[in-house]
Amino acid sequence: MNWFKVCEIHDVSEDMPKAIEIKGNQVGIFKVDEDFFAIENVCAHAFALLTDGFIEDEKVECPLHEAIFDIKTGVLESGPGCRNLHIYPTKVEGEEILIQCETN
Repeated sequence: MNWFKVCEIHDVSEDMPKAIEIKGNQVGIFKVDEDFFAIENVCAHAFALLTDGFIEDEKVECPLHEAIFDIKTGVLESGPGCRNLHIYPTKVEGEEILIQCETN
């Protein structure tokens, strides 16, 4: 697996996540306190971008289906999400946020 630069730290705030596409995957970059997390950005129930959802207390709520996911772990906490979300290892180097994903 390789590390890919996806954005800079100033591109993401606690109330304004960043949606990206990398290697054909929709990924949401979220900030919780001073840490950054990358999770699958499409709700597991049906197509809706979680970066457009409601964020509170380390959770994100799907803007269409009210499924609630833990930002740090991708775990489905409630609602019609059907499954947990895929998470991507994340690290910060200087001002850059990198995530790890497989290359095809």
